[in-house]
Amino acid sequence: MEVKNYVLGEWISGEGSEIDHIHAITGEIISTTSSRGIDFSSLLEYGRKKGSSALRKMTFQQRGEMLKSLALHLNKRKEVFYTLSKATGATKIDSWIDIDGGIGNLFANASLRRQFPDLPYYIDGQMANLSKNGTFIGHHIMVPKRGVAVHINAFNFPIWGMLEKIAVNLMAGVAAVVKPSEYTSYLTELMVKEIIDSKILPEGSLQLIPGTGKGILDHVGHNDVVTFTGSATTGKILKSHPNILENSVSFNMEADSLNACVLGEDVDENSDEFDIFIKEIYREMTAKTGQKCTAVRRILVPENKIDQVQKALITKLEKTIIGNPENKDVRMGALASKIQVERVKENVELLMESQEKVFDNSSNLNLKDASEEKGAFFSPILFRNDEPFFKDAVHNIEAFGPVSTLIPYKNMEEAVELVEMGKGSLVTSFVSNDDQKSKEFVVETAHTNGRILVLNSRCSKESTGHGSPMPLLVHGGPGRAGGGEEMGGIRGIKHYLQRTAIQGHPETITKITEQFQIGGNQPESNPHVFRKHFEELNVGDTVFTHKHTVTTADIVNFANVSGDNFYAHMDETSLDGTIFEERVAHGYFLLSKAAGLFVDPAKGPVLLNYGIDECRFTKPVYVGATIGVRFTVKEKIDQKKKDEEDIAKGIVKFLVDIYDETDETVGIATILTMVKKINQTK
Repeated sequence: MEVKNYVLGEWISGEGSEIDHIHAITGEIISTTSSRGIDFSSLLEYGRKKGSSALRKMTFQQRGEMLKSLALHLNKRKEVFYTLSKATGATKIDSWIDIDGGIGNLFANASLRRQFPDLPYYIDGQMANLSKNGTFIGHHIMVPKRGVAVHINAFNFPIWGMLEKIAVNLMAGVAAVVKPSEYTSYLTELMVKEIIDSKILPEGSLQLIPGTGKGILDHVGHNDVVTFTGSATTGKILKSHPNILENSVSFNMEADSLNACVLGEDVDENSDEFDIFIKEIYREMTAKTGQKCTAVRRILVPENKIDQVQKALITKLEKTIIGNPENKDVRMGALASKIQVERVKENVELLMESQEKVFDNSSNLNLKDASEEKGAFFSPILFRNDEPFFKDAVHNIEAFGPVSTLIPYKNMEEAVELVEMGKGSLVTSFVSNDDQKSKEFVVETAHTNGRILVLNSRCSKESTGHGSPMPLLVHGGPGRAGGGEEMGGIRGIKHYLQRTAIQGHPETITKITEQFQIGGNQPESNPHVFRKHFEELNVGDTVFTHKHTVTTADIVNFANVSGDNFYAHMDETSLDGTIFEERVAHGYFLLSKAAGLFVDPAKGPVLLNYGIDECRFTKPVYVGATIGVRFTVKEKIDQKKKDEEDIAKGIVKFLVDIYDETDETVGIATILTMVKKINQTK
C-alpha cells in the first residue's frame, strides 16, 4: 500500500520510497510513502490562492458551522480510524485520546463561533476615543492572514496532532498544509481521505505531505504561519531556518518537556490524594507508552514519603499487561516503531549514569499475543535520583517513552527550584488538598509552565488529568517547551489573524466594523426596532424614548420588589463620608426602567431577550433627575436553523445608553435579543 500526497487538488505519488511504515505490533511493512519530487512552491501557492481565498470569504459563523459539520461527519466514521490506529501500538484508550480527542477539538472550536461576529473578520477589544469632541476614534481589526498554515507534526498523535491545529486555522480563515511524522502518516492519510471525500471543506483548504517534506520551509513567505510539534532539538533547527528568519515568518513551537508532578507536603499515605497521585503517575507512564509531550518525567515527592511512593508505584507497574491491543486485557501497547525503541534505550542509558533504576521489567515482559522480537515493545522504567541538585541529567534528558524518575524534596522552596530546573515545561501537576499551599505553588511556578493542574479529591473524578490539554485553554510552554502556544480558544484563532489599528470618524469606523461606535450616526427608526425583522434592521437604527423623572417612590418600590435595601438607597442619614450627595437610585432600577422605556410590548419579530453582555453605571442618579434612553442596533449575528422545525432567526445586540437631563450618560449596557427573520427557509 502507498500513502500518497494530497496536493493541488489530487492524490499524487512521490518519487521512489522515502520510508516504510512498520506495524508497531507485528513488525510487518504495511505501507510506504514519499514526498520527494513534490513542488512545494506550487502547493503553498495553491493553498493561498485557492483554499485561503475561499475561507476568507466565509464568516466566522459559516466557518464554525463548517467545522461542526466536519466533526459530526468524522464522528460517524471513527471506527475505521480505531482499526488502523492499532498499527501505531496504541491501545483503545490511547486511540480514544488521539481520535475522539481530535474530533472533540473540531467541536470545541466550532462552538467558538458564538463569540465572533457574523463577519469574515474580527473586531478586537474596545473603541479608543482619540479626540476631545469624539470625532476621531481608534479600534483594532483582525483579518485572516493571506497565507497558509504549515503544520509539522509529531509521530505520537497522527490524528489529534492534525485536527487540534487545523481546527484553529480553518476557523480563522486560513488554509493548511499538514506534514505529519512520516512514521505514522498512514493514519493521518486515512483521516485526510475522509475529510476530502466529505467535500465539507473548500478545495485547497487542506493539503497533505506524508513524507519527509524536506525543502518545504524554503518556500514559506511572510504571510504564512509555521507550527512545529516535536523535539526541542529539531524545533530549534527549524526555527532558525534562513527563510523563516529572513521573512519574519510566524513560527510556533511546541516541544517535548521534562514535566513534573509534585506530591504536596500535606498528603499522607492513607489519604485519597496519595492514591490519586499514584494513579496519575501510573497513567502518565503507561498511556501512549509514555509517548506524550505532556507525560510526567519527574516525580517530586517529600523526602519522608518517597519510599512509600516508590513501593506503591512499583506495585502498580508490576501488574501492567503489555502486548497486542487486540487483546482486551492489554493495558500498554508498543512504542510507535523500533526506531523509537532505540532512541528511548539510548536516553535510558544516559540517565542510568547518574541515577538508580528501581523498576525495569525488560527481562520478563511476558507479552500478550505479541512477539518482543517483531514488535516495538518497551518495559516501564522507574528511576530514583536522591541527589537531583547535583545529578542533573534528569532535568536535561528526556526518554520519550514509559520512563520517569522519583525525586525527593525537603520543602516547598526546593520543590519550586526543582520544577524550574526543567527549564520550561508544558505542564506541572500539584497534588494537594491544602488550597493555601496550592496557591503558593502555582504563583511560584507559573512562570516556568504553560499549564498547571491542581489535583485533589474534590476534582479528581471530573479532572481530565495531567496529560490532557484542552481546546479552550493554552497548550504550550516557555523555554525548553518551545515558547509557543496552541489552541487556547479565541486566543489561538487570533494567532492566524493580523491585528491592525484603524483610525477615523465614528461613522467610518462603524461602517468598517459593522458595529455601532458611539459618536456615529443614529437615524431614528420608524417603525420601532421591535417591529422590524432581522433582515430589516440596520446597525445604527435608534429609538429615542420618552423620558422619566425619578421619584422617591420609584426607589422605595424597587427596594421592596428587589429586596435591595442598601443604605445609599434607603437611609439618607448615613451618607456622610460617602461619594453620594443624597439618596441615590438603584443602578438596576435604571436598567429596568430603561427597558420599560425602550420596549415595544406588542407581539412582533422579537422572540426574547436572553442576556446582557456588559453593563456600567457611570453617574449617580438622584431623586428629581430625568432619564431617557438611546436604544441603538449595535451588531447583528446571523444564526443557522437547527432543523426544519426551528424558527429562522438572528441575534441582535442593542446598545442601551441611559442619559440624564444634562445629556450625560448615567448607565450603559449591551443587551442581546433573538429576532425572527422574514425568510423562514434558512
